[in-house]
Amino acid sequence: MQLGDSVTFGGSDLDRAAAERKDPETLALALAQDGRVIPLWRGKPLVAGDPAQGFCTLVQLAPGDTILASATEAPIFLGRIEGKPIFAQDISAWTPQEPVDEAQIGAFLDPTVQVHPNAPANSAFRELRAIMTTLSARDAELAATARALGNWHLSHGFCAGCGVASKMAEAGWQRVCPGCGAHHFPRTDPVVIMLITRGERVLLGRSPGWPEGMFSLLAGFVEPGETIEAAVRREVFEETAVQVGRVDYLASQPWPFPASLMIGCHGEAISDDITIDPTEIEAARWVTRSELLTVFAGLHPEIRPARRGAIAHFLLERWLADRID
Repeated sequence: MQLGDSVTFGGSDLDRAAAERKDPETLALALAQDGRVIPLWRGKPLVAGDPAQGFCTLVQLAPGDTILASATEAPIFLGRIEGKPIFAQDISAWTPQEPVDEAQIGAFLDPTVQVHPNAPANSAFRELRAIMTTLSARDAELAATARALGNWHLSHGFCAGCGVASKMAEAGWQRVCPGCGAHHFPRTDPVVIMLITRGERVLLGRSPGWPEGMFSLLAGFVEPGETIEAAVRREVFEETAVQVGRVDYLASQPWPFPASLMIGCHGEAISDDITIDPTEIEAARWVTRSELLTVFAGLHPEIRPARRGAIAHFLLERWLADRID
């Protein structure tokens, strides 16, 4: 898809400078001289601005900032922007003054905001999914990369082979086990998300626990030994019993919730009848192009659109405009 780069988290001008990850001395010097650090608290970046006003920016700190004193591991090197080295650092060991509502933090969309007493004015730690459309393309790519790597380190602190506590290496892009010597690399899970159409209709579904009325495109993980096309056909059939013929790739989106790559595809349905698997989804239905227009206008009595910023919204919007190829 020619417009694929305009997907949220789709990329900007970040130079990942992978060769520099192997040179800790040079990176340490770069960090000290002109490096900037993006702090994360439990996967939430520190941002300035008011999301209600439609624009937020990532807060980038000097490496010696007092906010970073709660970090328990070294900064992760994200890459360079216009030659400047950019890092991320987890400060999840910091305890906010206000009580933390664990139920809300673990919800589909965390509405809570944490304010650090030493943070710049008008800044707070916010759930990335809630603010992703308010960030510039550059900030969105940095935030997605930082969150994905940060969450991987938080959940992979021990060697999967022998159980010994592992250590960060390669500027945050590896973990090495001091016990058995195993090297562990950041995980990205491939997920197919499908624009399934039949003439002027598109197939939508909803998962249990989603906000009331929210429908989106069907999606599912690619299994070991499976092609993208086979995953599309299998997932659609498993969830709705709809059979799919031709499958084409459209666009992809990094989705750090927690560590997926959404692979957007267009599939042509060759059957109509829907029989849902209630263990997979809560509902599914065919929606006409004209009906989807009312959904996007916020006028449909039963259906709310997929969240802006998600690739599902991106693909549906372009299908409505007849711009999917």
